[in-house]
Amino acid sequence: MIRWAIVLMTALSLASGAAAQSPEPPLRILYLSQSVGFVHETVRRPPGGLAPSEIALQTMAADSGAFTVELTQDARDLTAGRLADLDVLVFSTTGALPIDRETWAAIVAWIESGRGGFVGIHSAADTQLDFEGGEAAYTAFLGGQFDGHPWTQGTPIRLSNLEPSHPLAAMWPDGTDHAEEIYQYAGFDPDRVRVLQTLDMSAGPLRRPYPVPVTWVRRIGDGRLFYTNLGHTPSTWDDPRFRDQIVAAIRWAGHRLDAPAEPNRSTQDRAALAAFAAAQDLPPPTSADPAIADAVRALQPLHPDKHDGDAAAWGEAVAAIRALLN
Repeated sequence: MIRWAIVLMTALSLASGAAAQSPEPPLRILYLSQSVGFVHETVRRPPGGLAPSEIALQTMAADSGAFTVELTQDARDLTAGRLADLDVLVFSTTGALPIDRETWAAIVAWIESGRGGFVGIHSAADTQLDFEGGEAAYTAFLGGQFDGHPWTQGTPIRLSNLEPSHPLAAMWPDGTDHAEEIYQYAGFDPDRVRVLQTLDMSAGPLRRPYPVPVTWVRRIGDGRLFYTNLGHTPSTWDDPRFRDQIVAAIRWAGHRLDAPAEPNRSTQDRAALAAFAAAQDLPPPTSADPAIADAVRALQPLHPDKHDGDAAAWGEAVAAIRALLN
């Protein structure tokens, strides 16, 4: 009798352990790749087929087992009721999406509650919402809005990794050379995001003396948001480093991976001053004065390209910062 009791207890213990170790179900993601206006090659569907980014995401899902993916190119498929069956939204979108105020409020509430997460890729920053105030609402949500791309498709760039051990950036070693179209942003607030990657202004044919964030994360209530500027070309979507990053981002946004997301203002300030010094061929800065870093950030809207070539305000501002650093 005692022997059978021991056997029964052992069986129950093994069953309990197996249940505790059973894998979590894959995350459920919806990939929206709608273009209202310009259509990137990564989201262009051939007749009867899928876009390169859609195929890439399906491959990531199959290879990682971390998620399943539904595909749509119509934002009207994203309803408040649909959110209950999703864990993460992935946007690679362009233009004013047909999402109304009520649906957007439901999406934000879903994310804030921690029930949902958001991953934005490349032109997700060149996206608005089709209601009054929608552009401002989306910019505040994402953390920045497209403000031109001086680094056009195929431009050689070097990526600076501000946090080489961060799980969402570790796949891109500091100083990685790449070729990509890179945006700069309006409405960007360093106090609201944690920047993981920026442009290294010490390399490449186009060096600007202000910081250009490439990848960042932020918390929205109990929810999580990831954005990367990478992903303009099909070749980037085929890059194993990019694929690893997107899989990690989806897992993190879906609360399956832990990683810090608190704003790293002092790190960003150092990167801002390093960008200025590198582009101006000055010695690397030894400190990061927040006021000077803000002055460096304020250079972007003064660039002559935005003022029909008029460089007067630009030259004065650059000279004033150089004087502060000397």
